[in-house]
Amino acid sequence: MFHVAATVVRAVYSLALRKSWSGEEHLRRDGGYIVVANHVTEVDPLTVAYPVYRSGTIPRFLAKESLFRVPVLGALLRATAQIPVFRGSMDASRSLKAARAVVDAGGAVIIYPEGTLTRDPDLWPMAGRTGAARLALATGAPVIPVAHWGDQELLPPHASRPRLLPRKSVRTLIGAPLELSDLVGEDRTQHVDRAVLTETTERMMSAITQLLEQLRGESAPPGRWDPRQGRRVSHPER
Repeated sequence: MFHVAATVVRAVYSLALRKSWSGEEHLRRDGGYIVVANHVTEVDPLTVAYPVYRSGTIPRFLAKESLFRVPVLGALLRATAQIPVFRGSMDASRSLKAARAVVDAGGAVIIYPEGTLTRDPDLWPMAGRTGAARLALATGAPVIPVAHWGDQELLPPHASRPRLLPRKSVRTLIGAPLELSDLVGEDRTQHVDRAVLTETTERMMSAITQLLEQLRGESAPPGRWDPRQGRRVSHPER
């Protein structure tokens, strides 16, 4: 089912966007891994998944549980074995267990550490949540940072209609695996300290931001947008 859906989606996606990417050599083919990426528009899951799928690995997303209840989309998400995220409930740990099973089986899990579309006015990555860090520390799997830029021209954030003409271009940059060995404990069943989760999350967001700076050819502003405070802060809450 995934390959059938991917064939159709890739054809439509390629008609709508000129695409290019670099760093594909960092996507491993001999084991599971985690991809963390910036989240700018509703289109970018396809942008991030494309090179992963092309490299020979079926990507699985952590997606809001509410999306699984949307007609057609929900059926497609379930049929392709995507992973629902149950927030603020007793079922929240199910998402982590399902994602860990994918990684342990040699698959790729794609996570947006921000948890939602960035609210930064200039579309830079904002403060991250700790879900991606929890998965990374629990599995010890390689974490691959990815940044993309340009697909927001096709579908601006929260827009209801795409801008098909003229044809837009998107660029994707895949970084080297993050160095997290100093944060991953030997016993991954133990409770993870909050400070470790915060540091892991910040390393993810910093790596993504640095890649995006290369794509955009400019430096990100100091601090990171904190949606709780509605401004950029040096040490945003997570």
